[in-house]
Amino acid sequence: MAFPLMNKYWIPHLDIHKKVITQELQYYLGPDATVRPYTREGEDGFLITTPGECLTDEQIDDICLKSKDMWERQAAARSQLNPEKPLKRPLHQPVLISKGSGEGSKRRGKDRRSNISRRPYDDKKGSESSRR
Repeated sequence: MAFPLMNKYWIPHLDIHKKVITQELQYYLGPDATVRPYTREGEDGFLITTPGECLTDEQIDDICLKSKDMWERQAAARSQLNPEKPLKRPLHQPVLISKGSGEGSKRRGKDRRSNISRRPYDDKKGSESSRR
C-alpha cells in the first residue's frame, strides 16, 4: 500500500488558538491532516501536514473567529472564579521580579569593606611574609 505524498504548510499563530486549530483541522482537510506548533525563521506558528491543499482564507477566518470565542469563554471563566480580581490587560504584560539599584549595590559594597583594614595590598602582603 502506497502512502500519499504529504504537503507541509506553515501558518502564523496570530489570532489562532492551538486547541481550536487542532479540533477543526481534520474537519476541513480530512482525517490524514495533522497540525503542530512550529517556529519558522523565529516566528511562532503551526505546521500543517496534509495530503491535499492547505486551508483556504475562509477556513482560516473561521478558525480565527472560533479562537476569539474560545479566548472570551476562558476569560469569562477566569473572571467568575475570582470576580473581584480584574483581568490583566494586555495578557502578556511584563511583571517586575527584581530591579537593580545603583545605590543598593554601593551600600552593600561599603558594608562588606567595613570589616577590612584600609592598608594597601602591598602592606598586607608584607605583614604576612614577616609573620612567617
